[in-house]
Amino acid sequence: MLIVRDDLSDRLVHLTKGPQAFENFVNILNTRTILGGTGYIKGNYRCVCFSEAPISKLPQILAMPHETVKYRPYGFIFHKNWVFSAGGRPVIYQPDPDFAKLPEEKRHLHVRFWLSDKYSVDHTWEREWRIKTDALKFTPAEVTVLVPTRDISDRIKQAWVLDDQEDAYPWHHVVLEDLGVQMSDYLD
Repeated sequence: MLIVRDDLSDRLVHLTKGPQAFENFVNILNTRTILGGTGYIKGNYRCVCFSEAPISKLPQILAMPHETVKYRPYGFIFHKNWVFSAGGRPVIYQPDPDFAKLPEEKRHLHVRFWLSDKYSVDHTWEREWRIKTDALKFTPAEVTVLVPTRDISDRIKQAWVLDDQEDAYPWHHVVLEDLGVQMSDYLD
């Protein structure tokens, strides 16, 4: 018997963020490469990050304030098995002093976690996975593109044709507004 749960997924999503989110998204499409970053990664390890949150839970992630980082509704969805085979693993949420207890090859997975009456740090809502890499290359067969609206999906496809790309448009899209997500709340 197949059991469907809305709190689990066999997919991972990489969302773009910040004021240049759409431009970064288009660059990733054109290069078929996600560059690793060091932001909020203790030890300055260069990683590509993902969320294990199911698509139905993305509105909560998109709306969650996080200091100066704001995820945007442009992303790339991969099968969890593909990310795992590329070296991706779930992060380890733990207090900062435990970072030094990790073996060197696992330290890139550390994420600060602290609960107290006065000050707490809890990012477990991100359900984060990481691959330690400078760049993650992929093909259209390995990814589904996540966009907020049909209009944006159509504009991306039209731009591909206008750029005289030699091959047919290769990307499969999931459109958040088609899933009932009210996109006006997340588009600036």
